[in-house]
Amino acid sequence: MNTNEFWALIGEAARDGGTPDTVADRAATALARRDPSEIVGFERHLRRVLDASYKVDLFGAAYLVNGGCSDEGFDAFRGWLMVQGREAFARAVGEPDSLAELAAVRRAALTGEELGSERMLGVAATAHREATGEGLPEEPATKRPNTDDFWDFDDEDEVRRRFPRLAALFNEAPAE
Repeated sequence: MNTNEFWALIGEAARDGGTPDTVADRAATALARRDPSEIVGFERHLRRVLDASYKVDLFGAAYLVNGGCSDEGFDAFRGWLMVQGREAFARAVGEPDSLAELAAVRRAALTGEELGSERMLGVAATAHREATGEGLPEEPATKRPNTDDFWDFDDEDEVRRRFPRLAALFNEAPAE
């Protein structure tokens, strides 16, 4: 499975809308119809996407949007972000403050909804079990960055400097 096929499968599953978990279920169903090697390829690509997107500033943005964030919470946030599509995902990785443009993020600023989809991270495992009756072959764990590189996500001045649009949405006090 290549990059275009990976994102096309997610895009097709998201085409009719629904919750991120509904999209994940549709993606798993569609993926289960494919050859098991393609299912494994989807999982490998998902891991590459997760590795490439483990950026300190994206973690900080997830922390702001969700009112805190653990490693597992960041994984789930990126699962949710995948459902938003390739363009939104790539843009958020490069410019986390662009998340402020997404309707779901604006809604979360008003409602306190936490954005995440663990189910999206398990699409290949679900599809492989459905297609073969077996679990996915073991793969190396997703890389984790050195947390010493993290900045203080609770520092309001730093949050406003890095994410002015997100800070405005999430009612951070204006800079003096």
